[in-house]
Amino acid sequence: MLKLYFAPGSCALASLIALEESGLAYEPGRLNLANGDQRQPDYLAINPKGRVPALVTDKGVITENIAIMTYIAQIAPAARLAPLDDPFEFAQLQSFNSYIASTVHINHSHKGRGYRWTDDAAAIETMKAKVPQTMGESFALIEERMLKGPWVMGDQYTIADGYLFTMESWLPGDGVDRDRFEKVSAHHARMLERPAVQKALAVEKGNPA
Repeated sequence: MLKLYFAPGSCALASLIALEESGLAYEPGRLNLANGDQRQPDYLAINPKGRVPALVTDKGVITENIAIMTYIAQIAPAARLAPLDDPFEFAQLQSFNSYIASTVHINHSHKGRGYRWTDDAAAIETMKAKVPQTMGESFALIEERMLKGPWVMGDQYTIADGYLFTMESWLPGDGVDRDRFEKVSAHHARMLERPAVQKALAVEKGNPA
């Protein structure tokens, strides 16, 4: 059986949602980042990066949201979580996910993970102060150019929607009013109505059905 290691409030929610949407059987592996679970030897043996998510499969371990979500979409094709039969559309999907991973998530990380880039306390504070602007600019681009609606790729729900939802959920804490983005706000509300998303949020909180 698949086992997904995740932590509440982390980006791993995107992979958790993908698993719930897929209908695949899996075991949740909940870590407490504040307690340093991700740095314990038993977890580092699974994921030496010391981060989440990590998906344990019968063939080995997969890390990084994009890789995990793509794998889930590929092994559960009936769930139609990615346009696997259309190379261009699939590339567009991965382009969106890559932007989330390489830009949006990094913008967010400057708020609480500035130490990854500098030891200068003043520089860390400057990065924190910049987060509302950089996250706002990223979501303005998503709103205006990238979110086709009603889902990221248009009419078909995909793994990109769970990834976007995770970032949308971080906006209030990043000092960005989500309601200023009409399409993004509607997408967030639409996601909250999905049974799989509700199940993933319950699992994240430690209250699976």
